[in-house]
Amino acid sequence: MTKNKTNVTAEPGKQEILITREFDAPRELVFKVCMDPKLIPEWWGPRYLSTEVDKMDVKPGGEWRFINRDAEGNAYAFHGVYHEICAPERVIDTFEFEGLPEAGHVTLETMKLEELPGGRTRLTTQSVFQSLADRDATLQSGMEGGVKIVMPRSKVVWKEESTIPTIGLKNSWRNSRKRNSW
Repeated sequence: MTKNKTNVTAEPGKQEILITREFDAPRELVFKVCMDPKLIPEWWGPRYLSTEVDKMDVKPGGEWRFINRDAEGNAYAFHGVYHEICAPERVIDTFEFEGLPEAGHVTLETMKLEELPGGRTRLTTQSVFQSLADRDATLQSGMEGGVKIVMPRSKVVWKEESTIPTIGLKNSWRNSRKRNSW
């Protein structure tokens, strides 16, 4: 794996997607940025959308719901339930996009954070889909490009939480004119 590159792997015939990335930040900080409802809006979702944390009850059985909004006010919501929280090592939850014509396309996600030498962290997320068709539809939606944009955005939040001022970078990303499906 190239240092700090986001890798998305979807093997033929498997109902899963693996996402891996290394960060120049300690595991506790990466966990905090991923699980703190005050920090989620700073990095979650496409850069041209705002993110609202509607609910985020970080405990087994707790629910989460995030809403992305575009400049015209259109909303794109996602929700799930936490099944396991093992700070700062692992989170298991469900994930579902509310904008599909039919409900029930739920994904089981496991996020693992591995300590690496030098205060670095490897994040691995395994998303298991109910069918190959669901997995393939997710890949075709532009998800891979979105993940590769979101992961570097989260780096700004690590730096902010480490008291390195980077607010100008965050705002320039949010106001970027470059728009794609993510």
